[in-house]
Amino acid sequence: MQTLGFVIMGYLSGSVLYAQIFARVFGKQNMFEQSRDHNPGTANAFMYGGFWCGLLTLICDIGKGFLPVFWFMRAATHLRPGVFATAMVLAAPVIGHVFPAFYRFRGGKGIAVTFGSLLGLFPVMKPAVILALFFIFFSLILRISPHFYRTLAAYFCSLLCLTFGNGQREALAGFAVITFVVFIRMLVSSEEKEKMKVRLLWMH
Repeated sequence: MQTLGFVIMGYLSGSVLYAQIFARVFGKQNMFEQSRDHNPGTANAFMYGGFWCGLLTLICDIGKGFLPVFWFMRAATHLRPGVFATAMVLAAPVIGHVFPAFYRFRGGKGIAVTFGSLLGLFPVMKPAVILALFFIFFSLILRISPHFYRTLAAYFCSLLCLTFGNGQREALAGFAVITFVVFIRMLVSSEEKEKMKVRLLWMH
């Protein structure tokens, strides 16, 4: 029952869309309508809300994933949860962000929240580092655009690395659920999907 409580807490934490909150605080209520994907997330908060709106959204989106997972991991030695239970706690904030209870289940893409959940595994940093490295790789070295395809590639390749990297089963299972949820969110998005382009760093 305690583990279920952490899952619910994580989901409700994820369901708070801070981009929407700070949009109102900074008087940018229409900024998501201006964006191409209408996504209430960190990237649009930066692009259409300004630096402080974006920064506060980023901090809170990471935090709402980090705190429930971090607290759960501190309590895990007493709870002794199974792999599935830990995976659901890890994924719950992302599920809440993508399908928020407070916003008619219409949320963001969950990228910043994913990093928050993975950082909550501290001192285990491998999953967060792998995902960050793939985002950097597909942004700067083997450049995939638009962002829609870059995100799918980064999550998919990270999942493969964790699968064959002999990491913690709990982290792998949790990230697998997160990847599935993010893929569903990306694929059902109403944004116009441009043709994928792949270029190497030295190609223009």
